[in-house]
Amino acid sequence: MLIQCDPVTLVFICTSMNGLNRVIQEDCRAVAGRLGEAAAELSGSTMLVTGAAGFLCSYLLDVIAALNRTLPAPCRVIAVDNFRIGIPERISHLRADANFRFEDCDVSKGFDPGCPVDWIVHGASIGSPTFYRRYPLETIDVNVNGTRNMLELAKKGSRGMLLTSTSEIYGDPDPANIPTKEDYRGLVSCTGPRACYDESKRLGETLSVTYYRLFQTPVKTVRLFNVFGPGQRLDDKRIIPDLMSAALASRPIVLLSNGLATRSFCYITDAIAGMLLVLISGSPGEAFNVGNGSEEISIRGLAEFVGEIANVDVSFGESEDRDYVTDNPQRRCPDTTKLQKQLGWLPMTSLRDGLRRTLDAYRAEGAA
Repeated sequence: MLIQCDPVTLVFICTSMNGLNRVIQEDCRAVAGRLGEAAAELSGSTMLVTGAAGFLCSYLLDVIAALNRTLPAPCRVIAVDNFRIGIPERISHLRADANFRFEDCDVSKGFDPGCPVDWIVHGASIGSPTFYRRYPLETIDVNVNGTRNMLELAKKGSRGMLLTSTSEIYGDPDPANIPTKEDYRGLVSCTGPRACYDESKRLGETLSVTYYRLFQTPVKTVRLFNVFGPGQRLDDKRIIPDLMSAALASRPIVLLSNGLATRSFCYITDAIAGMLLVLISGSPGEAFNVGNGSEEISIRGLAEFVGEIANVDVSFGESEDRDYVTDNPQRRCPDTTKLQKQLGWLPMTSLRDGLRRTLDAYRAEGAA
């Protein structure tokens, strides 16, 4: 699923994204408006966000900043990251905001916020196969020890905690369980090259339901399906950042697989809206799929989509990294009925529109 790319160019691109560009500003205002009455629960509260400089949670911080312009009292945010993977420049524009406090910390080692915390979003993790294979023990630590540390904080009286989990906990589902519901137990290798991530995420979920059963800790879990959008590191090595890199360089897209595996990609605004709705109103002790199951597409089809948008050709090659696709699911598609019925959530951004917005955002940063 990798494509050929220029690592020097990628490093430059991913570290040149300073500030908040127009596309992300529009996205965050849209999410803030979409939350409706549920957002009032955040007024005057304190939220702890781990992994704050990562792709998902940096967007979450920007949404909170947008909400604060309309809430009766602002939501104060304690934003924590150790910057192993997160990009400091992505959140630098918020450092002058008095409602945000930033801490450089590895939450797998513990963290004391120094004040009561109403909400916890545990987004700290290492989600890219390239990076979690480089840092397997650190990946396990943050998904297990980091999760337990946040659960201990939440146990002290938080109103809600959100664990960000992943569709990877389902492994490679059999066809009878696609689209995949939350009660599917998964088909996952505990020893393969992806196991440090997949199995530690599964154990993080086990810890969460155990804390709920023992202590009634109000923890909820979102299982995210292939979220993408502006702000994702272009050296991340997942498929959409790789495709964006080729498009930005006007370079042919070279798929290093047969492109037949399928995925269901969810634009970042839909994911953040789902995350916040689950945090505020979701049933504690439960997991919710968050993804766009209406547009399952092959990797080849996705590459052709981006090639059409960016006017570049698509061809095929072979990867030198044979382990990259080991245990890689052939299909991934969520059943989001639970989230739709309980919280009224639906994906609102099509794959094509999301890809266009993502490419526009990178271009606006001068990455082209």
